Amino acid sequence: MNLPFTEKKISQNVFIRNFSSEIDSGELYWHRDGEDRLVESVYETDWMIQLDNQLPIKIEGEIFIPKGVYHRLIKGSNDLQIRLTKLF
Repeated sequence: MNLPFTEKKISQNVFIRNFSSEIDSGELYWHRDGEDRLVESVYETDWMIQLDNQLPIKIEGEIFIPKGVYHRLIKGSNDLQIRLTKLF
């Protein structure tokens, strides 16, 4: 499976993920994860995140994504770099 990002592991549960602005929006599909997560943009961005049954929100500050909740990214105009913390 090709993932729509590149990833660098910072520690056991912290990752930096990079999403290209050249990505096709269709690759940013609804999905859910097996653990709670915190997502934070490293740089200011116009990318958005949408959780199931919620309106999209701009990625600003820390965003909590509960385990098992469907969510997706909505592409912005520039590349996106996020800090992802998996909460075990």
